[in-house]
Amino acid sequence: MTVALRQMGTPAPQIDSDELAAFCKAAGDPLRLEILRVLRHNAYGVLELSQIFDMGQSGMSHHLKILAKSGLAATRREGNSIFYRRAPASEDPAFQELQRSLFHSIDQLSLSAPIVQRIQLVNQERTEASRSFFQQNADRFRMNQDLIAGFEQYGEPITAFLDATPGSRQLALEVGPGEGGFLPALASRFQQVIALDSSAEMLNRSRQLIDEQQLDNVQLIHGDTELAQTQRLTADCITLNMVLHHTPDPAQIFADLAKLLHPGGSLLVTELCHHDQSWARESCGDLWLGFDPDDLSYWAETAGLRVGESLFLAQRNGFQIQLRQFFNPLTAADQSRCLLDG
Repeated sequence: MTVALRQMGTPAPQIDSDELAAFCKAAGDPLRLEILRVLRHNAYGVLELSQIFDMGQSGMSHHLKILAKSGLAATRREGNSIFYRRAPASEDPAFQELQRSLFHSIDQLSLSAPIVQRIQLVNQERTEASRSFFQQNADRFRMNQDLIAGFEQYGEPITAFLDATPGSRQLALEVGPGEGGFLPALASRFQQVIALDSSAEMLNRSRQLIDEQQLDNVQLIHGDTELAQTQRLTADCITLNMVLHHTPDPAQIFADLAKLLHPGGSLLVTELCHHDQSWARESCGDLWLGFDPDDLSYWAETAGLRVGESLFLAQRNGFQIQLRQFFNPLTAADQSRCLLDG
């Protein structure tokens, strides 16, 4: 196609020599390549990256500045902190192929065991901070959530979203059920429901609602998505309501959930769009100030999921909620089996 275009007289994209030099400089250092490898899915602050690579903050800041100037790393403000992540696809067609090829090559690199261990440590620290918040504020959970978006504000739309989602109604998994507001809707639509939460305090809240409404087909599990994988849990539908901004590694959550979905299964996510109301970090224990819709789509597609429908709800307090639908595609064997069964 490129040859045909040139034969028709379409000029090839022009690359600015200064930009190309900055690109080559940024990509010409082994440490910076490792930084980009670490930033593949998750975003980290300067101090976290300094911890991961066991180096001084000033040295790490120098490398990040070079990566950002070259367009290989992007910055995002979360309250008073700046986080770095791998840059999205370049809008400059002259650099799109260069960037894509570089990132593809970087992703073939293996991180050393010490770096992997320090990444896990940073993520554990984030998890503990979130868990500690909920342990200390379980009694204020509803009040804190209502400051942003309580279940009453999105419960009806997400239920309608669920009803419009095709698929089997055998087993549903809700990750992070909170006080259990969505469990009655799931229990009335699925033969079995599993509620998974890493906070024992929040599971106790869900248990109270389950007992009050006599939801006999709901099972509670204290743990995370990693535990669910070790127990080989699989579901026809997974729901994740206002949980992702509390998780240390959102991309990993998508990867885990994709493994827990049956082929043809659906993942429904309710999440905040990116915002700048930094008080949410202190008042509500949020690790992230929401996400751009493209972030969720990218993480889902990287995990092998197909993007479905979307719905956006504006809130009176300035927040916006995104309701997202994703599917685990059927394999060729699954499709053949369905045709035979049909």
